[in-house]
Amino acid sequence: MNSCRHDLVRLVERLDELGALPRVAALHLPQPAADGTRDGEFCAVELEDGSLGLSFVLLGDTLARLRGGDAAALAGSSSLALARCYEETDGAQRALGFAAVNALTRHLFARAGYAPPPARGSIGDLDLVPGDHVGMVGLFPPLVKQVLATGAALTVLELRADLAGAREGWCVTLDPGDLAACNKVLSTSTVLLNDTLDDVLSHCRGAQRVSLIGPGAGCLPDPLFDRGVTLLGGSWIVDAPAFKAALAAGVSWGAHARKSAIHRDDYPGFEQLLERASVQR
Repeated sequence: MNSCRHDLVRLVERLDELGALPRVAALHLPQPAADGTRDGEFCAVELEDGSLGLSFVLLGDTLARLRGGDAAALAGSSSLALARCYEETDGAQRALGFAAVNALTRHLFARAGYAPPPARGSIGDLDLVPGDHVGMVGLFPPLVKQVLATGAALTVLELRADLAGAREGWCVTLDPGDLAACNKVLSTSTVLLNDTLDDVLSHCRGAQRVSLIGPGAGCLPDPLFDRGVTLLGGSWIVDAPAFKAALAAGVSWGAHARKSAIHRDDYPGFEQLLERASVQR
């Protein structure tokens, strides 16, 4: 089976069926003033039509490499060529490629007249009840109490060995196989960039619900839904100029975006969106 990254890029490549795609207008990077805060975790690729796509930049030396590169050189380049970099092994190139994938997804959604519905809650719309066993991929400290308060059991999958071990009422594991015992799974969208996505999802096949959430989760959900994800939750930018100004100033941009949630059962699908966009040409 192909990787999810491979399938995402192949879908994005089909957008050339709509005709000439908007080229890259700019790369927006978080300012050093935001280092160490949540406001410095994402970059954004902007296309000539105003579409913006986010990508997480705190894996390895990605942010340092992007700051040390020539961001201005991206202006006017092919957005599709940049999106293909999502399949690269180089972390900085992959981050740029994913941002371009997200920007082209936003372009398609706009052309098709589709906007993801707003999220209903902060726990991935999992509708937790006593007796549920939640698998959390990536430790979300603010959400641990929320999960436990519902009466659900909690197993957290982490890459950091120093976090592993039992806690009061929950545990942290390094073994993705432990997710097989969970009937509901909540995952950070970082798995879209750190080479763990396909392996993690392979252990979630028995889960009733699998929610993948995070500001960077702005890609086409089809390959994820095909692999068992039931909800993709991201950040839908509602005021692009204000968002860009906040990112440039190193301050919070949350007020200029809303949390979105695409449910597998309610999503029209790539083929229908492509057809809608084609009609609007």
